[in-house]
Amino acid sequence: MKLTTKYHNEVEIHETEVLQFEKGIPGFPDEKRFVILPLNEDGSFSVMQSVETPGLAFVVANPFDFFKEYDFKIEDTVVEEIGVESEKDVSVYAILTVEDPFEKTTANLQAPVIINKANNKAKQVILVEEGYKTKHNLFQKVKG
Repeated sequence: MKLTTKYHNEVEIHETEVLQFEKGIPGFPDEKRFVILPLNEDGSFSVMQSVETPGLAFVVANPFDFFKEYDFKIEDTVVEEIGVESEKDVSVYAILTVEDPFEKTTANLQAPVIINKANNKAKQVILVEEGYKTKHNLFQKVKG
């Protein structure tokens, strides 16, 4: 099916690519269907695009590519809700707040998007672990 997007104009997607958020995402309870589209060639950034609303899209990234110490436990209720049977079926994305200049972009590590690749069910969860906030500098300065 053809999808009009915020960043990619019109793209062709397959229904099998559509992620199902049973309860929507925080702040957008009626937005229940999204697709992940690559944003750059190396795949380090993607867009989580609403299937229903062309103007609604979030720039996302794999948080483990930028925050090596990032770690949390997915609550059992979430595991059951999205039907996770194996850890290898899980993908995690952090929603970014893109700033100008891009080096000031932040990642929301407090509310990662959890995707079960086996069935395309997904959920944005709010972590209770201490230390994670909605704005972590994506490009942390390396101490030398």
